[in-house]
Amino acid sequence: MTSRSFAAVIQELNPKLRDAICLFYLILRGLDTIEDDMTIPGAKKRDLLEKFHNFIYEDGWSFKESGPDEKDALLLVEFAVVVSEFKRLPVEFQDIIADITKRMGSGMSKYTRSRVESLDDYNEYCHYVAGLVGHGLSRLFAESGLEDKSVGENLELANSMGLFLQKTNITRDINEDVLDGRCFWPSAIWSKYADNEDTLIARSNREQGIKGLNEMCTNALSHIPDVIEYLSSIHEPTVFKFCAIPQSMAIATIALCYNNGRVLDDNVKIRKGEALKLIAASTNLDSVKCIFYRYLEQIESKNEPSNPMYEQVRKIVDKAKKDIAGSLKGGPPVDFTKEYLLIILLFVAVFAFVYQYNTAGL
Repeated sequence: MTSRSFAAVIQELNPKLRDAICLFYLILRGLDTIEDDMTIPGAKKRDLLEKFHNFIYEDGWSFKESGPDEKDALLLVEFAVVVSEFKRLPVEFQDIIADITKRMGSGMSKYTRSRVESLDDYNEYCHYVAGLVGHGLSRLFAESGLEDKSVGENLELANSMGLFLQKTNITRDINEDVLDGRCFWPSAIWSKYADNEDTLIARSNREQGIKGLNEMCTNALSHIPDVIEYLSSIHEPTVFKFCAIPQSMAIATIALCYNNGRVLDDNVKIRKGEALKLIAASTNLDSVKCIFYRYLEQIESKNEPSNPMYEQVRKIVDKAKKDIAGSLKGGPPVDFTKEYLLIILLFVAVFAFVYQYNTAGL
């Protein structure tokens, strides 16, 4: 019903935070399910979104009118269980979750009537649906005592954490969203490359569509310095892993999407094996920096001079790589994959030669 990988990471959190963050996630998932449901009439949807922060205190509240295709409809049907568990949390945690739910619901409501036109709209929309999640999590981390109070106060960095994830998802999901009759790419970007959203993903407009895709990727990449700085402020191991894994997935996804026309045809995803490696590696700051460095190298290798974003991407990637390399004790990470492959091929060739020589001698 909900993300299994995310649920697994929550289970590994320190017990001081586990229940609060699990319920925070379920409450916002319920809110998001209402926002995403295209079958709910606009006025009713806005009413639900704006009052959702009250429903989380209302014993027995549930919602059974979700559309038939909503994969998380059962969460809303059984929401009374979430309400019951939420009200058992310490009041300090309840207050943070309710505040974020109220602000997010209000923002979502606004964008049921407004389109994402300008870059300011884009940043505001992403703030409402993801940046506020970063705010809430950071405040919960600090309130638990597992992280310094400053983590819950420096909310600009927390906002960037959410924006990097949300912009990655919006960039990747363009085909699915357009086919569903909506588009979260700001028209300030896509209108440079197409007359309408349908043309944006059309194969007849592929060259221009890829240019738009690359500009969206570039916009997301601008948050990398804040992401690294935020992760540098997190010290409790389970909290760090909880924060780092989605960011590692995001940089891998952006690297996959960049200059990749398949994004306009389908919902591309990193391979399961690659995702498992990222989960296993995202345990400390240096490892995460190395992950970012290697995917930045991939983006660099795909950045072509004919791309209108070429110079901007080159500057972002160069600076991020320089900052990461300068902060690592051993300098920039080295990928020996190609060297190892050449050595293996050399051994295979030598073995084959010796085998043939000995066989001929017989």
